[in-house]
Amino acid sequence: MQEKFYLTTAIDYVNGEPHIGHAYEKILSDVIIRHKRQIIDNAFMLTGTDEHGIKIQKTAASKGITPKELCDENFSKFEAAWKELEISYDKIIRTTDLQHTKTVKKIFSKLLENGDIYKHSYTGLYCSGCESFLSPKDLTEDGLCPDHMKKPEEITEENYFFKLTKYKDKIAEYIKSHPEFIQPSSRVNELLNQLENIEDISVSRTKSSVQWGIDVDGDESQTIYVWIDALSNYITAIGYDIDNPDEQFKKLWPADVHVIGKDIIKFHSIYWIAILMSLGLPLPKTIYAHGWITIDQSKMSKSIGNVIAPHDVLMAFNLDKPDAFRYYMASAALIGKDGNYSDEDFKEKVNADLANNIGNLLNRTLNMLVKYFDGEIKNEFITDKTSKIAILAENTKTQIIEAFNKYEIAEASNLIVSFADFVNKYVTETAPWSLAKEGKMLETGKVLYNVLEAMRHIAILLYPYCPNISADILTQLSQNTDFKYTNLVWGKLQAGKITEKDKIKPVFLRLDSEFATDKKKG
Repeated sequence: MQEKFYLTTAIDYVNGEPHIGHAYEKILSDVIIRHKRQIIDNAFMLTGTDEHGIKIQKTAASKGITPKELCDENFSKFEAAWKELEISYDKIIRTTDLQHTKTVKKIFSKLLENGDIYKHSYTGLYCSGCESFLSPKDLTEDGLCPDHMKKPEEITEENYFFKLTKYKDKIAEYIKSHPEFIQPSSRVNELLNQLENIEDISVSRTKSSVQWGIDVDGDESQTIYVWIDALSNYITAIGYDIDNPDEQFKKLWPADVHVIGKDIIKFHSIYWIAILMSLGLPLPKTIYAHGWITIDQSKMSKSIGNVIAPHDVLMAFNLDKPDAFRYYMASAALIGKDGNYSDEDFKEKVNADLANNIGNLLNRTLNMLVKYFDGEIKNEFITDKTSKIAILAENTKTQIIEAFNKYEIAEASNLIVSFADFVNKYVTETAPWSLAKEGKMLETGKVLYNVLEAMRHIAILLYPYCPNISADILTQLSQNTDFKYTNLVWGKLQAGKITEKDKIKPVFLRLDSEFATDKKKG
């Protein structure tokens, strides 16, 4: 039995407000951590915000406020967004936190002491959008940054550099010998190719260029750069200290997975790994690089005007709870692939899967239980684990655990829907209404029990995606809302009064239904 699971997300840059791309990563991460909590007790999720750098400095100046005031303002928006989406992180770190800044200074000094940081005068092509130096081969044919389509500025500075090249071969060997390290594995060759041409990296900027950041101890003319500042959050947040790390750090590190976007995989799989090697710390088990979310098949862009905030989706569809949005986003893309959001697809998918497939199945079965048995399950209705539906329930649980272990989150959701499909077909084929009409009440009762016990399993399996819908399903079955996998044993739905007519309500209203449209009016 796994004793702990430590998951981190990328930390969001607070130069702007949260959008659907930020939400995608946080929902993916939350689904993973909720699943792990169903199986083990010590599962910990870290998220946070990246709050230093020239872009924040410039934006704050343009607004006539301090960088810290800008960070505070936007941090509160990220925090509110994650609360609304019910992201169940255990800690949210800010890189302006005092403990983080103190530890980052110590980490920088340790790397310097180890001989892995040196000072060097350097002329390079700097992109302010990336806040990074680019090499000529990184640019387009027109000499532009491929991400921001602007020409980098040639800058000469004396900065501190980290000896990334020293760890080049060691990192390549580690990637090759640990197949679980990079997920999806399709990104491995990309990283190995990047390693071939890797150079030492600047880990500081002059104060004349960037004032808003953490000073280098002993050299206040220099500001510690993002590679050490931001990346170190994964260890500083859980109590890492050069001399005396906290017990929490000892229990949680190394991270079991860093969940990040595919655009920053190089920094996590090469830069961060080299820093950890220099510090003599164990390496994270897996770096999972998810794809991007497009809007109506177009990349999000402020200039196009298609940047969507998650709050706006909830408001547009009158959603009191985030379950439908969480489900859609978590199932939007297969592992590592890009996904797409559109209002029409969102409505169609959640109506089909949550309202029609799962919600309607529960509703009509409970109504039959009331009609034929006054809402009561009798002892003789309870079936054993050798039935076809019970075997499929057990197999589905096993397959979902395997999918989550490989971070196949959308694939796992498809398994739940497939199981619900099977149960719906089972109802059609057995036709309990016909059995009851023929007076075969024992057979009718067994069919209804199988369906309701399957619904209990579906509620537990669906919980990481839709915690509120899952709780509503268990409540309608008169069950405790305990979502641990230890409860995924066939036959735990006991005999007794389950429901009454006036207690049966849809657990999810179709988005185009009259009730869904009007539920917030008045």
